[in-house]
Amino acid sequence: MVADHSHERPFSGETPDASHRQLPSLTPLRGIAALWVVLYHYCGTAQFLPNLDITPQSYLISKGYLAVDMFFMLSGFVMAHVYHRAFSAAETVGQHYRGFIVARIARLYPLHIFILALFVATAAASELMTGLATGAFEGMPLTGARSLGAIVANIFMLQGLAAGQLSWNYPAWSISVEFIAYLAFPFALPAIVRAPNSAKLVLGAVLFSALVWLAALTKGDLDQWDGPLTLVRCMPEFLLGTLLYFAFRDYGQRFRLNSDFAVLAVLAATLMGLHVGAPDLLIVLLFAALVLSAVSNTGAFAKIANIGPLIWLGEISYSLFPMHGFIQFATSKGLSAFGIQHRAALSSGDSLGLMMLMLALCIFCASATYSSIEIVWRRHLRDLLGDGQKPAGDQRGRLATSVASSRSSLRMR
Repeated sequence: MVADHSHERPFSGETPDASHRQLPSLTPLRGIAALWVVLYHYCGTAQFLPNLDITPQSYLISKGYLAVDMFFMLSGFVMAHVYHRAFSAAETVGQHYRGFIVARIARLYPLHIFILALFVATAAASELMTGLATGAFEGMPLTGARSLGAIVANIFMLQGLAAGQLSWNYPAWSISVEFIAYLAFPFALPAIVRAPNSAKLVLGAVLFSALVWLAALTKGDLDQWDGPLTLVRCMPEFLLGTLLYFAFRDYGQRFRLNSDFAVLAVLAATLMGLHVGAPDLLIVLLFAALVLSAVSNTGAFAKIANIGPLIWLGEISYSLFPMHGFIQFATSKGLSAFGIQHRAALSSGDSLGLMMLMLALCIFCASATYSSIEIVWRRHLRDLLGDGQKPAGDQRGRLATSVASSRSSLRMR
């Protein structure tokens, strides 16, 4: 999954304006999608607890890998919302690029490195216990999954290019490829901002054609998480999300998607498509409509979607994503220590109980790391690295206002 950039502020000294207003319903949407990914990895098709697989009855859980496609679109949407003024022209890229990258590093790295350290420590402890029991100690391999080479790849955010060989935490492949998208985003955004609407339509058609090509190459399966094809999946969807933002900003009212009927109709079509196992490309199109209708809605749907618990779930969604991979890894080690080598041997009742326990641990730990790792170290890293925009003394009040406004209104990035 990709990061939930809650409380995002653009750059130091930049005052809030209409472009930084609240984007309703997107944070809850992200939280629900993150929970969907967790369920997919724990009890989807041929996943961690196979006796909980409900695919014969519904594809709703086993299509959970498509939540990542929604995340990519949401990321492009919100990045455009926050930064389209800062990167409105090509000459502003050099001025703000360093600050943008510092903000991305401060947002992603603290939790990513913390979870990586948990993986390495748990693996080392497991090997030590095995060695003490058997008298045979094995060192960490230099290459392959969960190796020294994979640690280096994770530090440089390259694991997504070959996740099968480089990921200690397999869900973190999407964080890696999105970080690559971030590197290119400031260079693409000025051209998109200045492009006429006809050019935006052409670009959207080209980007979707790339997804059509990917689907044709993979026989309709967009669950590409290992290898260069991950970029063909991520980059078009990220930029399609950027285009969706400008469609929302310029034509949101004309689309007539702000009614409760519109968003509920799109939501029902999406759930039905997932239930019956509709083609992945169709689901991605429905996701685009869902994002537009959800963010445009100001009626009863928005009031229900933006209740406190769902906002909170969205805020911890980035922590939830890498944490659930670690909980799964630690649970595997624990089951092995108790002599349970084949999880298919667990009854449906035991599998359900274990899944609920893992889910509770995920949410508890994600809440803890959100407050103690994400928020704290984001601030520390931005202070340490600087964002390239030192505010003057008379700008400090405006900066404080900008940060406060961002914290209260932007629930996504």
